Amino acid sequence: MARRGTEAFPELGAHCDEADCNQLDFLPFECDGCGGFFCAAHRTYRGHGCAKAADQGRTVVVCPDCGDAIERAAPGQSEREILDEHVRSRRCDPARKRKPVCPVRRCKEPLTFSNTTDCKACGRKVCLRHRFPADHACAGAAASKAAGAAAARRAGGECARDAGSGGWALPAAIRNFKIF
Repeated sequence: MARRGTEAFPELGAHCDEADCNQLDFLPFECDGCGGFFCAAHRTYRGHGCAKAADQGRTVVVCPDCGDAIERAAPGQSEREILDEHVRSRRCDPARKRKPVCPVRRCKEPLTFSNTTDCKACGRKVCLRHRFPADHACAGAAASKAAGAAAARRAGGECARDAGSGGWALPAAIRNFKIF
């Protein structure tokens, strides 16, 4: 067991249990395998040669074809054996690894959790760049004239009130209001 702290402060820190180190560390790591206290250099199982490291945790192998995580049944199994068994089980589907892309023509943006939206009119999943019905040739909304005009204004950089037609306008009393 590690010696604790210093003479003046016995409860502060611990000496590293590695035989060649014995460094006083004020924030020591406790090994969940052997229960010893170690410095940052010897905190890993391999760093201090922990005898109980093989008993700890579950390990997985990630299939390079489909991206599945396959748990090791026995600690001595090699990755190649696990992957061969995974392929033989017919659960390996390389099509699952590919992310879906935006269905808009010439858009190759992958649809992920943070950049995907569902169109309320047609129900298609599209990227954020094509979230408006006029931007993805929405079949469900039939892209009304107002939506088309709004998309044209966005593309042209015009503000709705500057467009003149179809935009909102302030009442004359508010437009002519002057503050002295």
